[in-house]
Amino acid sequence: MTSIAADSSATRPRKPQTWPRTVVVAGIVIALTVWAAIAVEANIADLIRNGQNAAGTLIQLVQPDYSFIVQTLPAVLETVQMAVIGTAISITIALPVSFLASRATNPNSVMFAIVRLIMNVVRSIPDLLYAAIFVTVVGTGALSGIMALVMFNLGIMVKLISEALDGLDRGGQEAALAAGATWFTANKAAMLSEVAPSYISQTIYVLELNIRASAVIGLVGAGGLGMLIDKVRTFYQYHYLSTVILEILVLVIALELLSSYARKKLVR
Repeated sequence: MTSIAADSSATRPRKPQTWPRTVVVAGIVIALTVWAAIAVEANIADLIRNGQNAAGTLIQLVQPDYSFIVQTLPAVLETVQMAVIGTAISITIALPVSFLASRATNPNSVMFAIVRLIMNVVRSIPDLLYAAIFVTVVGTGALSGIMALVMFNLGIMVKLISEALDGLDRGGQEAALAAGATWFTANKAAMLSEVAPSYISQTIYVLELNIRASAVIGLVGAGGLGMLIDKVRTFYQYHYLSTVILEILVLVIALELLSSYARKKLVR
């Protein structure tokens, strides 16, 4: 028995050693991190040296001044208005474009490729850059912000809805085409109703995104709470800034609750 156990132990395959690979990967990650830190001139000494200033800023941030809320209400209202208008325009444009950007609903391969290419370009540009461009074109204010939100939303909505169309059951559409209907009629009769729940759900999601985006694009002069944030930040009024951040948080939570409620209703 002892001999059999010894033979079994001798023929048992050795567990491969993974530590050399782990050391190599860790070394590469550390080297890349150090290289990036040197490239951007990151200096921990500066962080420590300015720690006192950071502490003062943090103390102001955790002490929001609620009396400032009254002065922020116009900017909050403008942010919500920008988000609603931007959402309404973008979802209206996105619906027909989504049908052109889906293989399931667009049999024309040339038009399909062109629409997909344009939407990829639209989606690749960040909202802040759109805002900077439109501020240059139409000036500062809510209009440039709305135009930036429309372009930002259009890329997202077309991507999400066209993919939803690609994943739908095409039985009804194929039956309508077999009965002699045109693609437009078949899509309207069979695909539109099927994609409607996803369309409504994504609309609420985009509205939520717009509230957050409105606060960011305002930093370049595109209206809303972002302009107010830029103003109080410029004068180092961080107790006002934290009040604005709390208001954005309340708006986002309210939209999240609305979004969850709407999704539950749509699932039923």
